[in-house]
Amino acid sequence: MGCISPLGHTVESTWSKVKSGTSGITRIDAFDVSSYPVTFSGSVKGFDGESLFGKKECRKMDLFIQYGMASSIEAFNDAGLKDSEFDPERFGVAFGSGIGGISTIEANHHEMMARGLRRVSPFFIPSVIVNMLAGHVSMRFGLKGPNVAVSTACASGTHNIGYAARAIAYGDADLMMAGAAEMCTTELGLAGFCASKALSTRNDAPEQASRPWDADRDGFVLGDGGASLVLEEYNHAKARGARIYGEVLGFGMSGDAYHITAPREDGEGAQRAMKAALADASISAGDVGYVNAHATSTKLGDLAECQAVKGVFGSKAHDVRVSSTKSMTGHLLGAAGALESVFSLKALQEQIAPPTINLENPDESCDLNFVANSAQEFNSDAVMNNSFGFGGTNASLIFGRCS
Repeated sequence: MGCISPLGHTVESTWSKVKSGTSGITRIDAFDVSSYPVTFSGSVKGFDGESLFGKKECRKMDLFIQYGMASSIEAFNDAGLKDSEFDPERFGVAFGSGIGGISTIEANHHEMMARGLRRVSPFFIPSVIVNMLAGHVSMRFGLKGPNVAVSTACASGTHNIGYAARAIAYGDADLMMAGAAEMCTTELGLAGFCASKALSTRNDAPEQASRPWDADRDGFVLGDGGASLVLEEYNHAKARGARIYGEVLGFGMSGDAYHITAPREDGEGAQRAMKAALADASISAGDVGYVNAHATSTKLGDLAECQAVKGVFGSKAHDVRVSSTKSMTGHLLGAAGALESVFSLKALQEQIAPPTINLENPDESCDLNFVANSAQEFNSDAVMNNSFGFGGTNASLIFGRCS
C-alpha cells in the first residue's frame, strides 16, 4: 500500500496520526484566499514532485497525477515485487480521479487569456485527463495488463479497487495496481465548492471544521492526496512469499436514482451497496467489526449513512465501530475511498478502529458507536469501507483477514 495525504507522505506516517486523532486541516497558503468564504483545506504539505520525477516529467503531470504516482511507488516497493516475479502482461492498473487536473486547466487558461493561445502547453491535455494517471503508472512499472480509470466522483477510489479485484477474480490479471488521486485545492476548485455551499466555514478553527455526526457540523472540508493498493491473486502472492494485509472479500455497488448531489434520507441506495458487498463476501453484517464510513460532515449525508448502517446491521448496528477518518484528512473526493481502504486494512491488521475527532455534541438522530475522539480496539475478521458520490453512485468494499 502507499499514500500521500494531508497527514503524511507514507502509509505509516499517515496512519500513526490517524490513530492518534491528529488533524491535517490547515489554512490554505498556496494562493490568496482572503476573498473566499472558506480559507482552509486538507492540503498536502511539503510535497516535492521534482525530486521524485524530475522537472521535465513534472511538466507533463498535473499534481493529482504526481500524488497518485508517488503513492504507487510506495505501494510497489511495499509489495516487494521483483521483475522476475510477475508477467507484465498479467499486471494491470485501475487508477482514477473524481475531477482530474483542475490546477493545470486553470494555469493554462490564465496563460492563454494573458498571453495568447500559443502559450498553452503541448502537455496540457495529457496532463489533465483522468486516465493519464493510470497511463503514467503503467509506464513507470511496465505494466501491460488491463488499464482502466474509473471516475465516479467521490466513489472513484473504491470503484477502482473493486474493479481491480474483479479483474483478477475473472482471470484478466494476476496483479493490479489500484487506487485514486485528487488535487482540488485550487482557486477554481475551492470557488466551485464554496458556490455550492457544501463546505464548512469554520475559518477560526480549521482543525475542528470536519466533525461528522456532530450536531454543529456545517459542511465538509476539501482534501487532497492519493492512495494505491497492489492487489494480487492469492496463490500468486503465496508462491512468492508476499506479505498480505488482507483479502478483498466483497464489493457492492448501487445507484440512488434520486438527486445529483443529495442522498435519500433513509440511505436506501447506500444500504443496497453494503448488502451487495456482504452478499459478495458471503458473510453476515454481524461478522463486520469496523466500518470506515463515507461520512463527510454534511447534515444530510451523515444522517443518511447512519440510517443505512442501521438498516443493514439491524440489531448489531450498535455493536459495530463506525468512524469517519475524514474528520482528520478532510474529504479527498475521488481519492477518499482509496485512502480509506488503506485505513480500513490497517485497522483490520492492528484491530484498532481510528477515531472520529471533533465529535463533541452528537446529533440526536445519529446514535451509533462513532468511535468519538479516541481509537477503540475491536475483534473481528472483517471490515467495511463505504464511498458515495455525486450523481447517486454508491460503493462498498469488505476486507478480511487472510492466512
